[in-house]
Amino acid sequence: MSLQKLARELDETARQTAAMVEGITYALEVLADKSLNGAAAKKEAVAIIVNALQGQDRIEQRCQNMALAVRQFALLPPTAPDSVYDEIWSSLVLDELRVPALSGVAAMPSHGDVDLF
Repeated sequence: MSLQKLARELDETARQTAAMVEGITYALEVLADKSLNGAAAKKEAVAIIVNALQGQDRIEQRCQNMALAVRQFALLPPTAPDSVYDEIWSSLVLDELRVPALSGVAAMPSHGDVDLF
């Protein structure tokens, strides 16, 4: 079960990373758009890049939390019950990893609000 959860969380981290890169790519497209005023394009591109980069710290925190969990898993005996693995997940700092109801939640269909990770 814990390896399946880890795989789901790694997939979500990859999705968040891709979303961050897509934002930056879009900003570059805005800058390259000859039909836009130079100053307006720069202002819009900066806003898009700042928004995209806000996800970087969340992605880093996700990776650090997952690495901590895996290190703790590695110390467990092969016969450790699932409850011990669940306890490790529940001890993490990042709610989207710690709280089962939020696990992989960002990959679900949008609720219409902006996703800032």
